[in-house]
Amino acid sequence: MATADPKQLAERLKLTLDSDQLTNCMRCGFCQTACPTFQETGLEAASPRGRIALMKAVYDGKMEPDALFQSQMDLCLGCRACEPACPSDVKYGQLIEQTRESIADVAEHKWPVKQLRGLFMEGLFPHHGRMRALGGLLKLYQVSGLRKITRKLGVMNLFPAHMREMEAVLPEASSDGVIRQWQKHGLPARWEQSEGDAQPMLVIPAVGDSLGRVGLFRGCIMDVLFTETNVNTVKLLRLAGYEVVIPTAQTCCGALHAHAGETESARRLTRRNISAFGAAHVDYVASNAGGCGASLKEADHLLHGDEAAAGFAAQVRDLSELLAMGRPLPLKPLHARGGAVTATYQDSCHLRNVMRVSSPPRQLLGSMPGVKLQELQGADRCCGSAGIYNLTQPQMSADVLDHKMEHVERTRAQVILTANPGCLLQMKWGVHRHGKSETIEAMHLVDFLAEAVEERG
Repeated sequence: MATADPKQLAERLKLTLDSDQLTNCMRCGFCQTACPTFQETGLEAASPRGRIALMKAVYDGKMEPDALFQSQMDLCLGCRACEPACPSDVKYGQLIEQTRESIADVAEHKWPVKQLRGLFMEGLFPHHGRMRALGGLLKLYQVSGLRKITRKLGVMNLFPAHMREMEAVLPEASSDGVIRQWQKHGLPARWEQSEGDAQPMLVIPAVGDSLGRVGLFRGCIMDVLFTETNVNTVKLLRLAGYEVVIPTAQTCCGALHAHAGETESARRLTRRNISAFGAAHVDYVASNAGGCGASLKEADHLLHGDEAAAGFAAQVRDLSELLAMGRPLPLKPLHARGGAVTATYQDSCHLRNVMRVSSPPRQLLGSMPGVKLQELQGADRCCGSAGIYNLTQPQMSADVLDHKMEHVERTRAQVILTANPGCLLQMKWGVHRHGKSETIEAMHLVDFLAEAVEERG
């Protein structure tokens, strides 16, 4: 983030920060053991308790929010592991987003940064057609030989090392999205038109009698970088007994906007999603991305006092919750050299800390024949991805990831599983960074389950 004028920021923070949440903090320190940045630095200011103390000092007029104040707010991963650890139930996530919103409101970004933020936040992420076009260009770069040429010419050397490594682990992109891919496979589906909504919905029948109607949140980045994961999500939901609806009117969840302080944009996108899924008349809204699911789950906080937002938030479920509620999946044994497949699971921070989902993924893995689940030490600690944190704070992100990979290697797992695309890319980076690509694979939980499913219907 650009540095904001301290005096202007101080005035903005006094209007934005929730004074009740500031005073709820008892300074007990339980949050410190849960906070990755405090664990890495040992600095009080780099802990949730420390950051709240800084916020309160500004709110009370005892200090100005100078460049050091702003850098500590930027250093926060936003993983919210402090919230389950807090005995006073302080809503730290709300406070850090309010602070970042204030910084974004008064900061003067340099022209290139301002243009890039506008391009991605407003010009790309909310527009599914544009995201698919971007996916098509990225796929062309990946499969046409352009990638090899740019590497041979040394073009990638113009970028920082962490960006070169991230580019190397990107999955193959797609210009199709889940709807087109589903239709290309020739799988059962029909189109429906809802009353009062000009945009149609793809409806995919359950295998057997339907247990309920589930709306699939396809995401923006998810649907072009992990299209097959979305397709596999639909397959699993069908087998678990759900009719699946994919509204074409849905848009980006707004999580990246909220984390960047662009709260009004996040509210606008949330309203569009509430309308799209409301018109689909679903019982649940399914997410296969922990970050997106948490953003949708907090629609009632973002649109405080909105009844439709509260109803929508109550419908949001992670895929693992819906699978646990549905019919047992028809699973066949998985095998690796030497017997069972040893897998470990890295929690998505927002899935665990905001949606409070940690047991269902483990229960699903425990039910898989031929799979040995080896619990990961510190699985509840952030991997360092945190949206675009690995791009904006590469050193801290890499430090957190390196410690994570030390724990992964101790499990002797052949597969690292997670339930969020950002976490998955980060773990792929970790495998690549530590030279373990020959022995460890990072996968989305959905794709791992899909490999073991005996398809029906």
